[in-house]
Amino acid sequence: MKLHFLGTCAGTEPMLDRKHASVAVECDKKLYWFDAGEGCSYTGHNMGLDLLDVKNIIISHTHMDHIGGLGNLLWNIRKLTQMRSELPHFDGVDVFIPNEDSKDGLLKLLSHTEENFCCDYENRFYGVQDGVLLDDGKVKVTAYHNTHLVRWETDKPLSYSYRIEAEGKSVVYSGDVGLYTDLDPVIGDGCDALLIETGHFGIDIAYDYIKDKNVKRVFFTHNGREIINDREGSLAKVARLFEGRGTICEDTLTVEL
Repeated sequence: MKLHFLGTCAGTEPMLDRKHASVAVECDKKLYWFDAGEGCSYTGHNMGLDLLDVKNIIISHTHMDHIGGLGNLLWNIRKLTQMRSELPHFDGVDVFIPNEDSKDGLLKLLSHTEENFCCDYENRFYGVQDGVLLDDGKVKVTAYHNTHLVRWETDKPLSYSYRIEAEGKSVVYSGDVGLYTDLDPVIGDGCDALLIETGHFGIDIAYDYIKDKNVKRVFFTHNGREIINDREGSLAKVARLFEGRGTICEDTLTVEL
C-alpha cells in the first residue's frame, strides 16, 4: 500500500507549494482518492499517477478545501479516456459524497463544459453513512461520522472520517474533526497509520490525544498555521514528541506502508 499526498494544506488562502487536502491510497495498481482539494488531479498526474487507475473518490465533507478540485479531477479522467481510446474500456468512477445535494450542482457545472461532459462510461454517485462504505475484496473502507459538520435541521452528519484496510494494513484518514476524540471509534484498537488534520488543532494537542493509542505512524496533513508559519520549529517538535514515528506531510510526498 502506498500513500500519495497530493495536497496537505488546510483551508487557507493559496500557498506557493501547498494545495488543499487530498490523498490517494494506492493498492493493487488502483487508486482510492480521499478528498479532492484544488489541483489534486494536476498534482497526481504530474507525480506519475495514472488517473485512469482511480477506482473510487471518497469525500470527507463538502468544504471547498476538500472538494474544490473534484470537478477538475472528473474532467481530467474524461480527457484521458479520450486521449487513450486504444485502452480497454474504462469502467467509470464511484464517487462517495456526504452532502448529496452537491452532486447536482457539480454535474450541472460539468454539463456546461466540452460536449456537455458526455462520457462513454458512468460516473456513479453515492451518499455516505456510518458503516462499511465499500469492500471490493482488496480494499475495505468504513465511514464514521464526526462532529465537524452537522445539518442541524435534520441532525444528519455531513462530515466523516474513514478507516481503510488493505493488504493487512489499516489506515485512518481523519478528514476534519470537531474534536480529536471523534477518532476514537475509527482508531479502535489501533492502526498502522493515522493521517490526522492539524488545521483546527496544534501538534501538542495531537500528541496528547495520540500518545497512549496504538498508532504506529502519524502523518500530519491538512496543515494549519502552526506548521505553515514555522516549519522548522514544527519539524523539531514532531521529532521530539513522536520520536521518529511522526511525519509532517508535504505535497507530492509518497510513503509505502
